[in-house]
Amino acid sequence: MNIVSISENIELEKRIAVTPEVAKKYVGLGFEVLLSENYGHHLGIKNEKYLELGVKFLKDDKEIINSGDIITQVGLFSDDKQDLLKENQILVGSLNPFLNKNKIDNLIKKKVNIFSLELLPRITRAQSMDILSSQANLAGYKAVIESFASFKKAIPMMMTAAGTIPAAKVLVVGAGVAGLQAIATAKRMGAIVYATDVRMASKEQVESLGGKFLTVDDSENMETEGGYAKEASEEFKMKQEELLSETLKKIDIVICTALIPGKKAPVIIKDSMINNMQSGSVIYDLAAIQGGNTAFTEMDKIIDKNGVKIMGESNILNKLPVSASSLYAKNMFNFVSNLLDKKSSKININLEDEIIKKTLMK
Repeated sequence: MNIVSISENIELEKRIAVTPEVAKKYVGLGFEVLLSENYGHHLGIKNEKYLELGVKFLKDDKEIINSGDIITQVGLFSDDKQDLLKENQILVGSLNPFLNKNKIDNLIKKKVNIFSLELLPRITRAQSMDILSSQANLAGYKAVIESFASFKKAIPMMMTAAGTIPAAKVLVVGAGVAGLQAIATAKRMGAIVYATDVRMASKEQVESLGGKFLTVDDSENMETEGGYAKEASEEFKMKQEELLSETLKKIDIVICTALIPGKKAPVIIKDSMINNMQSGSVIYDLAAIQGGNTAFTEMDKIIDKNGVKIMGESNILNKLPVSASSLYAKNMFNFVSNLLDKKSSKININLEDEIIKKTLMK
């Protein structure tokens, strides 16, 4: 069997789905691995690194796609290349099924087996395949680094003969995987950290990292059975707005991470709140690609509102693509391994397996 991957459009996506470490594992399982020429060059990975593992390169992406039994990608490739896919091929990736619904439906009609790993169930056995967690973890870390780099003051408290510089105050909105890593990173760098989330289960996690959990009095727990946040009620939103309005007056840096799968990101930080923030404050909005958690977020732009910087990027993982690719490729390998029947070493789309059933697009 052939497992293949073509180069992403590196203007938009610098991560890769097959690293040399993972290519070696695929070869060990008996796969023939085919990649686009110079597949990892932009990450400093030379072709020779792959060739010595038995990987083959082809210049023509059409030939690669036609040869593939399993095609592993980071995102859904362009329309002209989608047209090359054929019946019974398997496409695995982070395919954004909500945004790309029509394109994926067309591929399903062609009887292509489409697996989107954003749909993985939150079960223990799926943790090693969980691309959302591995990538969000890095995004939370990098958002803190980027926002601190734009902040014009020191982060930790510093006591000197000339006087004391107070520690920066950070608010993390949304305490999922990205938010928790943001809390941990900001805390390690000496900031005073606050966090808020609609899921009450997050309180203990936030406090275990040294953060202070801000909670609306008598709030309901807004968590789905799958562990994701669900949309808040109007009453909760009003109470949360009052709490945030007061809190933001003393906050230096805000990291926004609140997302609802398949929906526009909730606007949590309103224009009136931003107007009350201190000049020189920074907001880094990780929800920018789904509309943003602030009233002014724009993708890949820095917006200045009354001296408050609002930063939002379409793909923050492009700023640490080597680490992100390493984790993503391992997630992908673990998923593909689960598709293999251990006795016959052939692909088995076993719909009794919850992981396969939930990620297969129908």
